[in-house]
Parts: sequence; structure tokens; C-alpha cells
Amino acid sequence: MEKRLRLAPSPTGLFHIGTARTALFNWLYARKIGGKFLIRIEDTDFLRSKSKYTKNILEGLNWLGLKWDEEPIKQSERILIHKSYIKNLLKSGDAYRCFTTEDEIYELREEQKKKGLPPKHDNRHRNLSKEEIETFISQGRTSVIRFKIDEKIEIKWVDQIRGEIKWQGKDLGGDLVLSRRAKGYEIGDPLYNLAVVVDDNFMNITHVVRGEDHISNTAKQILIYKALNFNLPTFSHTPLILNSEGKKLSKRDCVTSIDEFRDMGYLPEALSNYMAFLGWSPKSAKSEILSLDEISEIFDLSDINKAGAKFSWEKLNWINSQYIKNMELIKLSEIMRKYWDDHGWVPPSQEWAYKLAALLRDSITLLKDVIDQSKPFFLIPTIQKEGQDFLENEDSKASLKLILNYLNEQNTMKLNKEKAKEIINAISKMHNVKKGILMKSLRVAFFGSLSGPDLIQSWELFSESKTDRSRIERCLKSI
Repeated sequence: MEKRLRLAPSPTGLFHIGTARTALFNWLYARKIGGKFLIRIEDTDFLRSKSKYTKNILEGLNWLGLKWDEEPIKQSERILIHKSYIKNLLKSGDAYRCFTTEDEIYELREEQKKKGLPPKHDNRHRNLSKEEIETFISQGRTSVIRFKIDEKIEIKWVDQIRGEIKWQGKDLGGDLVLSRRAKGYEIGDPLYNLAVVVDDNFMNITHVVRGEDHISNTAKQILIYKALNFNLPTFSHTPLILNSEGKKLSKRDCVTSIDEFRDMGYLPEALSNYMAFLGWSPKSAKSEILSLDEISEIFDLSDINKAGAKFSWEKLNWINSQYIKNMELIKLSEIMRKYWDDHGWVPPSQEWAYKLAALLRDSITLLKDVIDQSKPFFLIPTIQKEGQDFLENEDSKASLKLILNYLNEQNTMKLNKEKAKEIINAISKMHNVKKGILMKSLRVAFFGSLSGPDLIQSWELFSESKTDRSRIERCLKSI
């Protein structure tokens, strides 16, 4: 049988990193076992589901490189089919109409609360006669459809991550609601646990990989699978992503949507790489920097940890920086130019852009770092206090004058790295000035401070953009 896995997100918000990691694990395992990765949009929450969120989810998957193998299915287009299966369960006696009102349910919950009991429906309408049903309907009462759960039954399955899991029927909260309220003999809109079983069967899903918060749902769904005579898929429940305090990662932790990670300057390859190791501990990985194809070759659900996975910004940043360091200069310069264009910065040549990319590549952690690190090469920076203090030194003033005079005398219009070194060495030797003084003075002139990227390579770029002399001159004027 063809192996088929799926991601079934609800389009009620932006594409979340937890959903993204679930998608990644499904995609990786599908590739590992030669199966297919499918998408089902569970959009039956009509009040909260938005087409813009569906678009956001699909765009996020594409950005991460998680391509799906068949056209996505929308659950909302299958509601009549879901209702037909509910009718079958009513006919078989596995489900029934429940007319309990909201007020009655509230009273039941309050009574249970007083007694210290967990919330649980008392299944009071499980055995209504036809006459009692007709009486309730004639009174104008609405009904939900409930699925019968035997409290004495034990549900168990072998989870690919957690091994054997057992669940008692008495712990499932009473008979399960399959549909929302409806009048008369109508059936209301089907709810999650019914719809997901019907749709997974329709899509021939063989493996269900989802978060551990679905474990109780799995127990309920297994009962529905059996009542409908469907084949059971293999289940796997991944650990939650936790924040630094060991709590479930949420919006309160600021960044959770894939859009936010992209806007912060993370590469899709780096984020996918990091998410793969977020809860997965491979036995055979020789490196933590691996492509999706490389990960899929060694990926196995049995290597996923049971315990929650703590999110680490430090680790993600390190992985992102490694991808940037290994990026081809052409690609990096193209990315950098997008940031430059946003600020109206125009490089003097394509070669110049490549050289700046090479100069900054090893110091960039996030792509947005390009803005601050490139800025001094396009705009003359203000001289900081430490730079001003340094220029007050007589040796510093003299050093800048010597460098400017040398450039004017030699009529040197464009420097390369070798020529820049030659100038420093020549002035140091002829005028008995320490190289350190010369280079620090130049650094202040170029960057306004005593820190910055490699000075000699930077000088080459300033020379090519014809701004090295003007930067030196403004320092001499300000002294």
C-alpha cells in the first residue's frame, strides 16, 4: 500500500512554528519511506477560518521547501459527506440525538465542580425512545449528535514515538459530540473528531503524525474508525515546543509565526534545519547542518524524543549564521541588494557588491543585519565619542594628514588590498609612525569608531566608491 501522510492545519491564524514543525516531520518521514505528503485545510470553523490564513499557510510551506504531492483538500467542501457518515452512525446505533440544553450542561458542570469531579457529560439522552425524541423536537429543542463511548472499554495503540498507549473510556469525558446543534431531525455542522476520521479515510492516510496534545483525540477517533469499519492508520505524537520556562511556546513568547521568522532575517533552509532537530535526536547525524534531503535520508520517527523540546534562539541564530557563511556570494549579494534598494542605497558596481558581501558574510547572523553592517559603506557615519577622543591625539591627526598627502601625491584614484597595505607600510617606515596608529585613525575616518570590519578590505571598497578621501578630509576639518 502507498504510504500517505498529511498536514491538516486550521486556517484560523498565521502559520505557526508548531504547525510548521509538524509539517516538516510529516514531509521528512514521507520522503524517508517513499510516500506522499498531502495537505488538508480544516476550515469548518466558519467564524474564525479565513482565506488569507490558508494562503499564508501554503506560502509558508513553499518558503520552507515543503512541497506537497497532491492538490490540497478543503474540509468545508466535504460537509455533506461528513453528515452522511453521522447518519450511518445513527442508523447503526453507535450515535444518538442529545437534547441537553446549554443551561443543563452548565448546571451539570457546576455540580461536578462542587464535588471535585472532572467535567463529564452524563449521557442522559443515550436511550431516548422515539416518542421522547419527538416530544423534545415538538418543544423546539435543538440537538447535537453524540457518539456512544463505553466507559469500560480500553483503547490502546502502538505509537511510533511513544510506544504502547492505553486510554480508558471512562476518561474521555462522556459520549462524544459529533455535530453542532440543529433543529428537528437535521444534523448540524460536523465537528473535528468525526470529520478528521472520515477525511483521513477518504485520503487513504496511512500515517498520522501530530502533536501530543492530540493523544486524547486519537483515543476517541480510534473508536469512530472501528464503528465505521475504517482501517486504522499508524499514529505518532510529537512533543510540544517549549519556551525557556518549559511552558508551551505561545504568542506571549513574541515570535511564533513563520512570517515573523522570515521578516527577522532567518533563511528557510536554516529554520527547517533547526526545526528538524527540535525534538529529534538522530543516531547517525555527523553534523547539525544538513539539507532537507540529507535529513530525510536518516530521519526516523522512533528517534523523536517524548519530552518537550525547548526552543533556543542561540542555536537557531548559530545555524542561520552557518548557512549565511556558506552561501554563494552571488546569492548573498542579491539578498543584500534587496535591503539596499529598500533604503535607496546603490552600489557603484556589481563587483563592488560581491566584495562587500564577501567582507560582511562571516559577521552576519540574521539577514537584516545587512542593514546596519552595510550602512557605513553607503552613508558617512557620525564620529562617535571614542573616535573623537582618539582623533584628539596628535599622532592621530598627523597620521590622517600623512595618508591624505600620500594619496594626493601619488594621485592614487583606486586602491586594491595590496596597494592599501603598501601605503600603510610606506608611511609607517618613512615617518616612523606605528601601523596601529595609522590603521586606528583610518578606522575612525571610515566608520566613526574604533571598531568595524577588516580595514584593508574596507579601504578598497571606499576607494572604489571614491569616498575614502572625503572621509579622511572631514575628520581633519573637525579636529
